[in-house]
Amino acid sequence: MSDQRDLAASIRDLAAARNAVILAHNYQRGEVQDVADFVGDSLGLSREAAATDAEVIIFCGVHFMAETAKLLAPDKTVVLPAPDAGCPMADMITGAKLAAWKAEYPGVPVVTYVNSTAEVKALTDVCCTSANAPQVVRSLGADRVLFAPDRNLAAWVAEQVPGVDVIAWQGFCPTHERIKAQHVLEAIDAHPDAEVLAHPECRPEVLVLADAVLSTSGMLRWAAESPAREFIVVTEEGLLHGLQKAAPGKSFFTVDPCAVCPNMKKTTLEKVLAALESLEPRVEVPEGIAAAALASVERMIAIG
Repeated sequence: MSDQRDLAASIRDLAAARNAVILAHNYQRGEVQDVADFVGDSLGLSREAAATDAEVIIFCGVHFMAETAKLLAPDKTVVLPAPDAGCPMADMITGAKLAAWKAEYPGVPVVTYVNSTAEVKALTDVCCTSANAPQVVRSLGADRVLFAPDRNLAAWVAEQVPGVDVIAWQGFCPTHERIKAQHVLEAIDAHPDAEVLAHPECRPEVLVLADAVLSTSGMLRWAAESPAREFIVVTEEGLLHGLQKAAPGKSFFTVDPCAVCPNMKKTTLEKVLAALESLEPRVEVPEGIAAAALASVERMIAIG
């Protein structure tokens, strides 16, 4: 523990010297969240990136998140401490695959989850988050949309926007996909008084068991405001660290098997310190992709 405290102190000192801001996703290791200036979901962190006066952004998350931060803060140095921290769901669709899919549905608008690469965002009409996806789809006023890459989020959105044909790309988050309805039912049996909070990346049969379907930021707000004292949290286990801070004195339980994203856990305090020392590895987005990708993200931000 003393080693972690020493590392954290060194990180904070060097961040100040480098004029760097440290951003950490809600799914990061607890000690990484604790050393960060801001902790949040992917869009919230990117907004912090755009707003900060810091010259350097150390992004403790996965690659697509750091890319989005670079889109919104092109003049800043964006460093990803764990360069091999990818997202299997984001990798399930490429720019070429999206272009071919669009050609099958000429004139149908494309909504893409922010959990996607910059090249995919560049071919997208508007991006969305798990928090605002139904609102984004409604804003288009279309009776049909293509939705990529998460089929589970697409299915949930389709329920929220009746009358719109939501055509889903067949991608998914492996971490959320592993959670089955039976796992949630067993957790409910063990904690019958607990409210069930589930992320919309979960399977539809899991979401029907939830008291609330929420983004990670939505879960943090819900837990703090709800009169309930116990919660079953159906998302990546890293969120429990933030939930315990947001609602001290309340109890939070994961489902079995515990949902762990191996890519989110690749960032360690040692890697954060090394990233601050070297300002490497840096994340860049090619100019030919950046402008179009940024436009799809900015349309989403304009919607709210």
